Amino acid sequence: MRIGIIGAGASGMAAALAAAENPCHQVVVLERQARVGRKLQATGNGRCNLTNLHAQADSYHGSMPEFARYALASFGPEQTRQWFAQMGLFTVAEASGRVYPYSDQANSVVDVLRFALAQAGVQLALDCEVTKLRRTADGFLVEGAGQAVFDRVIVACGGLAGTKLGGSLGGYKLLRSLGHQVTKLRPALVQLRTSWDGVTALKGVRANCRAAIYQDQREICASCGEIQFTEYGLSGPVIFEISRDACQGSGAWNCRIDFLPDYQSSVLLAELQRRQGTDLPVGELLTGILHNRLGRVITKRAGLRLDIPIAALSSETLTALSRLVKDFWVPLSEPMGMDCAQVTAGGVVTEEFDPTTMESRLIPGLFACGEVLDIDGDCGGYNLQWAWSSGRLAGLSAGREKP
Repeated sequence: MRIGIIGAGASGMAAALAAAENPCHQVVVLERQARVGRKLQATGNGRCNLTNLHAQADSYHGSMPEFARYALASFGPEQTRQWFAQMGLFTVAEASGRVYPYSDQANSVVDVLRFALAQAGVQLALDCEVTKLRRTADGFLVEGAGQAVFDRVIVACGGLAGTKLGGSLGGYKLLRSLGHQVTKLRPALVQLRTSWDGVTALKGVRANCRAAIYQDQREICASCGEIQFTEYGLSGPVIFEISRDACQGSGAWNCRIDFLPDYQSSVLLAELQRRQGTDLPVGELLTGILHNRLGRVITKRAGLRLDIPIAALSSETLTALSRLVKDFWVPLSEPMGMDCAQVTAGGVVTEEFDPTTMESRLIPGLFACGEVLDIDGDCGGYNLQWAWSSGRLAGLSAGREKP
């Protein structure tokens, strides 16, 4: 049996290795770029956060997030680590559950996958962009630089996110041409723009905080972690975690930040009152508590001059400042675009696929996996786990002989 896999990203390579477990199958991976796993090499800032030990179905989103449950239960984080270990990859797990290659290099992940594909006899057709996919009496006709016919096809093209690294609409177009529906696509795990001009003074500053997204006065989502300020807005793991639904719809969107989530306001206020007995200027009021630049920006936002002595401040002013540290609002204008996003929210409608096989309910012999489907996970290795889980399930199912 000839099995064609469109896309040599994480899910495509997982599907190819699973399908090739039956040596009687001829497995061909068609990839439009010049090498496999290009986006994979860029994940985790080049470290490749390849899974998360806490990954489970409730870590995923989409119009039908329960679709991910079977694949994740069949091939979860521990099985993924064992799978990579069998390929020769050493890994290390952090306290957060994030798993990285021991080398701390994404190249290590791509290399062991590439070696495993070669050892399994999988054929790679690189620089081969598939433009048409048709069902015929003989199977599936795949057209691109040339033509090929396969008995079964797995669409593993990835999503639109990360366009500079190869994200595209290709997979959606192919599946739509065969009758499948696609939901609205939007960026997820992405930086957020702000209209607040004070952000430029904080470029490069990092801080641990609790951040929450608000639409008008209603909290949409929240998380704790590291925030990073950029010249255009907010970034960092905590922002990626809560960015999925930010600025989607009308209303006033804001990010509410608590810069001292581990301390009560009373503790901060007591320290500020203690500093009234010193000869420090107001510009040093938050020194030792927050990043110096962040402390000065917050102090200015409170309407205070930085050159006057702390002793000149009233208790009411100190109370207001301590509240501002714990309740700092930043207006949001929009998320950054798909070229900056790590993941695509939305995709091919999952109701049209069997979650136990990843096979199309509309076209027998057609499978899909990974980001092209309407499933996206939280920040921290969850999306790669979905790629491995769904890709492996699709590959095993496509490689199964007909009864």
